[in-house]
Amino acid sequence: MEHRTTSNTMKRKKKTNKTAEAKFQFELNSCSKAKDLRGAISLYDDAVSNNTKLNQHHFNAFLYLCSNSVTDPSLKPSALDYGFRAFHHMSSLAILPNEATLTSVARLAAAKGDGDYAFELVKNMGKYNVSPRLRTYDPALFCFCDALDADRAYEVEEHMNCAGIGLEEAELAALLKVSVKRSKVEKVYEYLHKLRNVVRCVSESTAVVIEEWFQSSKASEVGGVNLDLGQVKEGILRNGGGWHGQGWVGNGDWRVCRTGVDAGGRCCGCCEQLVCVDIDDEETEKFARSVAALAMEREVKANFSEFQAWLEEHASYEAIVDGANVGLYQQNFADGGFSISQLDHVVKELYNRSGKNKWPLVILHNKRLRGLTENPSTRKVVEEWMNNGVLYTTPNGSNDDWYWLFAAVKLRCLLVTNDEMRDHIFELIGSNFFNQWKERHQVHYTFIKGNLKLQMPPSYSLVIQETENGSWHVPLAHGASNESLRCWLCITRARANDAVATVSNGVDTSGNSHVFHHDCLQTLANDACNNTTSSTGKRKERSPSPS
Repeated sequence: MEHRTTSNTMKRKKKTNKTAEAKFQFELNSCSKAKDLRGAISLYDDAVSNNTKLNQHHFNAFLYLCSNSVTDPSLKPSALDYGFRAFHHMSSLAILPNEATLTSVARLAAAKGDGDYAFELVKNMGKYNVSPRLRTYDPALFCFCDALDADRAYEVEEHMNCAGIGLEEAELAALLKVSVKRSKVEKVYEYLHKLRNVVRCVSESTAVVIEEWFQSSKASEVGGVNLDLGQVKEGILRNGGGWHGQGWVGNGDWRVCRTGVDAGGRCCGCCEQLVCVDIDDEETEKFARSVAALAMEREVKANFSEFQAWLEEHASYEAIVDGANVGLYQQNFADGGFSISQLDHVVKELYNRSGKNKWPLVILHNKRLRGLTENPSTRKVVEEWMNNGVLYTTPNGSNDDWYWLFAAVKLRCLLVTNDEMRDHIFELIGSNFFNQWKERHQVHYTFIKGNLKLQMPPSYSLVIQETENGSWHVPLAHGASNESLRCWLCITRARANDAVATVSNGVDTSGNSHVFHHDCLQTLANDACNNTTSSTGKRKERSPSPS
């Protein structure tokens, strides 16, 4: 009992001995949690009157609360007044600001419509040895966009690019919106493609901006009537499919509707086939060089160089097989089990699917091959592979992962493996397009009661797509687990409408017969997309993120 009494006395003394600075910090944090600006202002005034020694953390907490209170009309005047007063007080005490400080002040500046000051804060961060973040630029960018000052908004974006700051959907949507409002034709095209690179599916607010553009009179006036269609097709091939980047194609009014895409990737609005988008030529070459460079660091250089040279002479493969992954699938590792029959099933299935009598390339470690050739029951299969040029064995001490990955990237072909490539060697690649590449090239497989099932890459990618005839297809984000319920924007020229009217009867404009999926025909029959529909409502702005 005596020990407990002593402990309680010490706690009371500790509370009593709390410094004025610590007490101010504690009470300020409480106001911040409760979003109590008035209480925080009272605390700040008392601290100033009592000459409380304030530090950077005190000012940041107070400034953050001020910057978050500007959205309340009743609090905005006080938030702006005290926010700037506190920042000047901080400067007078020679307390250096950090990124959180400057972000809060930039938000205050933007709240009173002073985008120039918000931008100046970012541009002068270097003198404090502070690096900006995306949120530091947002106040100036959104302020200029809301004021429809397109040129200044573009200037902020350029500064962000120079600082290595990547834009996200909210920033790109704001730039797209100001470009639409100001009829900046080429900029609209540019930001649509930047959106395609950054997000797979757009939010509802972004979709509304896109619809607004294509339904405008200015949009109907743009188009490359004399555009070289050969260059357009070449651009699509070079860019991995799904976009050409050559500019607006066609002429006349646009037809905008909200529709769906059937399981095979055919748009139910215009019946165009969407594609599975690959990384472009430049990215592919960069990816291959990156894999090779890392492999050369970790493998015996001569061995991997030999493989590279061999691959140059044998570059006609359409599929690469991770031999160990397939052979060891569902086997008993304790017994060293390896199913050559599974691997042979995959080889034969890929050969039959090729349509060109092309065998796949199986990458297998030399140690594994030695065991297979020593066994009379498996030697015959191995000899058959070797006679057909199916097999490449990696040398002792090597990691065959580098070999099959490099081959699949370099030859731009399919890769059969259930390896999700999340190991540390794949993390070394650090490619932001690695997942996109896997979606287009990786083939998963299963064996159910000995029966092989290959899961080929999807027939289409969930990403903004631009077709060679100038149409656009934009997937919208939604919370449903069923992909068939996803809404897409289908955006086509008037001439494409004529095509829809014709193909709905089973024949396209060139006289070729078509067979459409039932759900696509049903959508057309229900006139889901025969009338232009657009969403209404105001764009929901993103609220500032907390420091």
